[in-house]
Amino acid sequence: MSDKVLLVVHSRTSDTGRVGRILGELGYTSDIRCPLHGDVLPDTMDGHAGAAIFGGPQSVHDRTTLPPIQAEIDWIPRALESGKPFLGICLGAQMLAHALGARVSRHPAEIHEIGYSTIRPTKEWRDTLDAPHVFYQWHCEGFEVPRCATLLATGDTFPNQAFRMDGNVYGLQFHPEVTKPIMARWISDSVNIRRPEAQPGEQQLAAAEAYDPPVEDWTRAFLESWIGRSRRNSA
Repeated sequence: MSDKVLLVVHSRTSDTGRVGRILGELGYTSDIRCPLHGDVLPDTMDGHAGAAIFGGPQSVHDRTTLPPIQAEIDWIPRALESGKPFLGICLGAQMLAHALGARVSRHPAEIHEIGYSTIRPTKEWRDTLDAPHVFYQWHCEGFEVPRCATLLATGDTFPNQAFRMDGNVYGLQFHPEVTKPIMARWISDSVNIRRPEAQPGEQQLAAAEAYDPPVEDWTRAFLESWIGRSRRNSA
């Protein structure tokens, strides 16, 4: 079995954050590729233990003007056919939903969800999320749940927050990978932080002190379940 996990990002400066770090601690190496900057996705998943597509400022609807976005969407069914673990985060989840035939759209009131919000699990997700939990958000579009998938978690602003299909394929609207340094960079770089519905940057950074530890614990438990237990622990 390969010890590499394919991590697809959408900028050369993208940071896989908590997710990439924990996968490394579990004994996996990260194969980071950015199709928007010319990286090619593999023809098969034979050389990888799993794959994750991260977020970015792009949209599923950019597929007509950004060919790499369409190429990622076209590649997803190939990854799913392998039966390997697959994870989509924010834009990655929206790409997964679109590839499975579901609609991706903006909030009807043009609301951006920026900052921390409470995510509530459905009864189908009590294995790794057994109670409401606060996660970080940064998005203006959301997904419908594909017909072949199960809704796992809900939220107030964007109701669909997580789905699963075939046991080990997940789409997450929220951002478990975001650490305080990543958050600070997003706050500094994006004009959307000035939107009236966005939580103020200072509030977000202060809230990270309380919310980061439980998110760290949850993300580790989730990734262990998703990709498998640490190679080091099982050696």
